[in-house]
Parts: sequence; structure tokens; C-alpha cells
Amino acid sequence: MYRVNILKMAATMSNVEEIRSRVILGEFNVKNVHSSNFPGNYPGYDDTWDMQKFQKNFRIDVVHLDESSMEFDMVGIDAAIANAFRRILLAEVPTMAIEKVFIYNNTSIVQDEVLAHRLGLVPIRADPRLFEYRNTEEEGSEIDTIQLQLKIKCSRNPRASKDSSDPRELYLNHMVYSRDIKWVPIGNQADVFADAVIGPVHDDILIAQLRPGHELDIIMHCVKGLGKDHAKFSPVATASYRLLPEITLLEPVEGEKAERLKRCFSRGVIDIEDVNGKKVAKVVNSRLDTCSREVLRHDDLKNVVKIGRLRDHFIFTVESTGILAPDVLVTEAIKVLMTKCQRFLNELDSTDIE
Repeated sequence: MYRVNILKMAATMSNVEEIRSRVILGEFNVKNVHSSNFPGNYPGYDDTWDMQKFQKNFRIDVVHLDESSMEFDMVGIDAAIANAFRRILLAEVPTMAIEKVFIYNNTSIVQDEVLAHRLGLVPIRADPRLFEYRNTEEEGSEIDTIQLQLKIKCSRNPRASKDSSDPRELYLNHMVYSRDIKWVPIGNQADVFADAVIGPVHDDILIAQLRPGHELDIIMHCVKGLGKDHAKFSPVATASYRLLPEITLLEPVEGEKAERLKRCFSRGVIDIEDVNGKKVAKVVNSRLDTCSREVLRHDDLKNVVKIGRLRDHFIFTVESTGILAPDVLVTEAIKVLMTKCQRFLNELDSTDIE
């Protein structure tokens, strides 16, 4: 009996590292979903917080970066920190967006409130770091407000052929796009932002359709705000993360089974190589897998592969709306998180003094 207990304990200890660092995807469940590497939970493991250990293990690897999107790996942190970072990107990095819409004339078929809502969701290219938050009790000024104007009137095209039925030929200015929104500098903004191109991020956003006699005359005020107050201030189209997949073959898979195994995963995850004239499956790039668990539907394959995810390896995907570059958004989100941490430490210090 004692020997059996010793063997069970040894087997349990051999699985401790997997429990601490892997999320395992089974056929009917997902195991090890909760963090368990807190101090004293596992005999023989020192999980106490250590700054040097954290600095050694933590890293950020940029995988892809362009004007609108970014993919990077954040390794060595807990899911709580990763999720805080994601939420900050969504809701607490400030941007400039249309807040006030003054409609002097609107004879289109679009109601005033619908038109104002559509205008408010148009992303505005303006660096929010150069502006202050607007005081709601005061009028806007050059330091906290951007003024835009939309003034357009639809008319018939005198050069259109009599037999034409195409609105693009019959009418002038019958489609109102975001490119028709013009920046009207306030105060010294023309000099301060001489090198900046302030206006809609995209010039092909359809705002309204007009017919001869329809007219729009609108003034808009953009202010600095946060996504947690309104989605129009959110600087990202999406910000998400996923754990790095890990696929392990427990035994060699050959022939027709290897071909079926390859088809069970996303393209590029499993490859077939020739070993002594035999087709043998091998894992090429686990990162590309979506962890669909399709392989677990095959009775002869489900026991030859283990599907897991690394608990502390997060693959972040950030897609900007175009107001700020994605790498700038990530930097600003880190600054916001640092400010929150510092505020918390200051509160602790003030509590100790009291």
C-alpha cells in the first residue's frame, strides 16, 4: 500500500510542470485552465515573486507590424495582466472623435440624429497627445477642440446625356463621402498643425446619398475621449490575444494516418516527410493551429497527439482604426497601465501614513 502511494505521488509530481504551465485540450474538457503557480502550492517549487526572475523570463517579440495591424508575443506574464492590457487598448487609450454636430441645413432623407450618429463614428486622424480634455462647462478652444465642416449640395449634371439613367452621370455630388469633411482651424491651429493632415482617416466612407436640391451644411466639433465612455473613441478595431498552441505527437504516425492527421489541423501545422520511403507526420508550426480539436474525432488518432497551450505565452493581435499606428497604441497602453500601478502604490503609501 505504501509503495502504491509512493508511485502515485511520483506520477503526480511528474505532471506538476504540465499542470503549472500548460492548458490541455481534451476530447470533452479543457484541463488546467486556472493559474496554480502561487507560493506554497507545489512542494519543491519556489513560486514566490522575484523581480530578477520576472525580468529574465519576460519578453515581447514583434512578429508582424504594418500601418494598420500588429502581432506580437508577450511571454512570461499572467492572464490577468494580459487581459488588463487588452482592456486598456479597447477602452482607455484616448483619441479624438466627433462629439458635437451642429446641423444648419439637412434636406436629405437621412434624419438629423441618424446623420449625427454616422458622423460621430467616422475615425478622425488627429494625434490626441497634442490636445487636452475638454471642459464641458466651457466653450471649445484650439487646445481641446477640432472643428470640421461638411457643406455640400447636389445638383443635376448639365452635361449628362438625355438617355442616361446612371446617377453617377446624371447628378453632381450625389454621394457624400468622408472626403467631403474639411478641417476648419481654430485659433493658431493652422500654424501648430501645419505639417499634420487633420481629417477623416478614410476618405471613402459613405455618409449619405443626395438628389438634386438636397443639401448638407454641418459644423462638427471633435474632442478627446475614452472608449469606455463611447465606442467612437476606441482606437482599435480589435485587440485580442490567444495562448500559443503546443502540439505533441506521442508516437510516430505514418502512411494514410499521417495524411489524415495533416488534414485535421490548420494549413502549415503538420507536414509529411519521407523517412526511409515512408510518409511520416511531423509538427512544423504549432502557432498556426486554431485548436479546433478535429483530430479528437478520429478514434485511431486521438491518442497519438496531445493538444495544449502555453499558459504564459500570449499572442496579441492589435488592429488600429488608423488614428494612431498600432505600435504607438501599444506604447500608450503600457503607459496607461504604468500610471494605474503608480496610482495604486500612491494610495497604499497614503493609507500607511494615515
